[in-house]
Amino acid sequence: MREKELRLALVCYGGVSLAIYMHGITKEVWKLLRASTARARLTSACALPGACTEDVYAELLDVIGEQVDLHVIVDIVAGASAGGINGIQLAHAIAGGYDMEALRDLWLVNADIDNLLDAEAASSRFSKWWARPLIWWLNGRTNRLPDNMEDDLDPEARAEVRAKLSRFIRSRWFQPPFSGPGFSGYLFDALTAMEKAPPGPPLIPASQPLDLFVTVTDFHGSPQNLQLHSPKEIIETEHRLIIGFHSEIDDGSTVTTTRSLGHRAELTLAARATASFPGAFPPTQVGEIDGVLAARGVSWPGRDAFLRRILARRTSAGLPPEGATLIDGSVLNNRPFGPAIEALRHRPAHREVDRRFVYIDPKPGARGDPAGKAGAPPGFFTTILRSLADIPREQPIRDNLEAIEGVSARVRRLRYVVDGMQPQVDAAIARAVGRRFFLRKLTPARLSEWRSKTQTLAAVEAGFAYAAYGQLKFAGVVESLIGRLIHLGGFDMRGGAAELRREIWDNVTARKLGEVAQVTARGGAHSPFVEFLRRYDLEFRIRRLRFLLRRLNSLAEAIDDEDERERLEKVKAGIYRLMAPYLACRSDGHYSDTLRSVAAASPLDPVMAMEALADAMDLNALDTATDRDLVTLFETISAKSHRQALLRAYLGFAFYDITVLPLLQGDGIDEFDEIMVDRISPADANSLSRGRATVALAKATTSATSTVDPVRASPLKGTQLNSFGAFFSRAYRENDYLWGRLHGAERLIDIVASTLPDNQAIAPERLRGIKARAFAAILTAERGVLTSIPDLIESLEADIAVLMAASGDPTSPLPSAEDNE
Repeated sequence: MREKELRLALVCYGGVSLAIYMHGITKEVWKLLRASTARARLTSACALPGACTEDVYAELLDVIGEQVDLHVIVDIVAGASAGGINGIQLAHAIAGGYDMEALRDLWLVNADIDNLLDAEAASSRFSKWWARPLIWWLNGRTNRLPDNMEDDLDPEARAEVRAKLSRFIRSRWFQPPFSGPGFSGYLFDALTAMEKAPPGPPLIPASQPLDLFVTVTDFHGSPQNLQLHSPKEIIETEHRLIIGFHSEIDDGSTVTTTRSLGHRAELTLAARATASFPGAFPPTQVGEIDGVLAARGVSWPGRDAFLRRILARRTSAGLPPEGATLIDGSVLNNRPFGPAIEALRHRPAHREVDRRFVYIDPKPGARGDPAGKAGAPPGFFTTILRSLADIPREQPIRDNLEAIEGVSARVRRLRYVVDGMQPQVDAAIARAVGRRFFLRKLTPARLSEWRSKTQTLAAVEAGFAYAAYGQLKFAGVVESLIGRLIHLGGFDMRGGAAELRREIWDNVTARKLGEVAQVTARGGAHSPFVEFLRRYDLEFRIRRLRFLLRRLNSLAEAIDDEDERERLEKVKAGIYRLMAPYLACRSDGHYSDTLRSVAAASPLDPVMAMEALADAMDLNALDTATDRDLVTLFETISAKSHRQALLRAYLGFAFYDITVLPLLQGDGIDEFDEIMVDRISPADANSLSRGRATVALAKATTSATSTVDPVRASPLKGTQLNSFGAFFSRAYRENDYLWGRLHGAERLIDIVASTLPDNQAIAPERLRGIKARAFAAILTAERGVLTSIPDLIESLEADIAVLMAASGDPTSPLPSAEDNE
């Protein structure tokens, strides 16, 4: 069966109390990953049949499995503000195999205004008068008085919201009403609760890295050194901050059943900082997390190293990290596509990849008033608030989509170039090593000799084009070498990095290591230029093995013989094992403390540092081992045509690289696949009747003259009170959480189903039946918990029954709570 990987990069927007809706969506993402992982292990992820969408996702993957064996993973997560919290919790569950069911109380119980308010907030008889502007703001900055505000609230929740709003506006004013330490405590306890149940397997393959990013705003900023022509140097203040976490791939060198992104304290600090909504929560400082840990008797190993990493500019300037003041990440970056796009570099490809960027937007559609109300200019406070708060968060993602399309366009060009080159490259290999080289027994020595000959011929026949390629590659290798020494030595722009870069470039230039013409001269294979690349060009080796894997995948797709396919799969696994030590050279853990000390002194002795780094990588020894093991792997392939195709791909890679690397502009990205973008939002899920209203809303808001308010028409209650609404009502939270699960399930089913080509697409009625069973499972699982919204659940049951009937599925009526028990 042809194998394919649906690889998701998840981007979560901010949205204050709409975090509860996003939790419902990320919970469904988690369940989809559990279903895919369990299916690959030939087990079941669901302990309660009929009440678990994991069974439905497994059914969907089985249906798709009639055409392709699909694996689903999330390997990149980026979030801002409320989306940052959900991204952190999801990534923690993915890396460690932890339980997201434990998070329901965080959102349904603790995310209440009475729990979030600071217990020491003072009340005053003047508070309500001072709070009138706040209530206008919460009510969408209309001209209605606070006393009429409740007309916009649902009747069943009006009394609860009114009582809690009264307590809220009587709390202290001119200070954040919510408790920072209390919020941090809730976040830390939620992560702890996730780890209480015995962990399952990580929801990402051992050979796949996992990256997590959350945006944060450094209130005071950190000094950033910038180099100019004149003056030579200036210092500006940088307020943008991205806190990143990375789970390394497991190269098999250690026995472990779990993976980690970081300590719970580190994740808590990131979650608290990214969601420090200005005016509602106090800014975040490290001491607050220290206090939460002290109250619980929990230590924080690696604290200082973590703070140095995320606050590198501050610490390099001699400023203590404890003094950093961090506020909401959505202030400067509410839609963090940038770090997710950057993380696409160096992603391993185990099989054919369908790469998607999936973003969660809880408030889709046009915001603001493009036409203006009857052409009237905005008022004084409206102008200030829109300029400072709303407009920066509401910019469209056009720039991000253009960047993603740019990557996809390059991939399409590369595929076209590589496919077109193959006949000429095969002929060139024959010229280099002889047309009858396949008749000779393959040995490691012979493979090494042929590889050297084909690389030399590639340089000679490329002519002047090789000069550009050689210079590009040489510069990339030198910069990679410098970057590794800077990182290992702990340098930054103010602490010697610029000096180190200058010293190493002066050294390699003085030794004439970068003279590309040496390659085509007599003895070019042993020239200083080639010897330098042999010792330091790590990325070329990785690109070559990646290319071999792509050729192997294309061969496997066209094979009907199951035995031969299995042999090729074993060869593929073997190539990944060969790649592991090269990939390890990218990791900090590969290098000793001795080398770090040498790197720290590298500006004083760059040659010693370069030599020590070359010895630590030992690429020549890795090449020898790779040639030996490749020969053994090729011998296991019974079909001569397949052995020859793979040998040509390996020997001929230099020809392809000379052409492809300049097209990549030296990036050397590992993924060779186009990227598509999908959205999950209330406007995109239309199977249930309440969802159809959001579709009509989305169409209406495309007109500049539309008077439809997307906040009022949304099925979500958290959109009320300027997105604080769900904090004021348990019923609102239950509503949004349930819709998050329903919308998440529907859109994930759509996304997974779209991996099939149009001529193999799942029949619409069959897809409707799968969605209906997913919706039914959600209601069955949540009916006993969501006791504040009986009318909604009743109406949804009726809608699901209609959907099941329309799909021709006899699975009706829905199972009741008693049946489930």
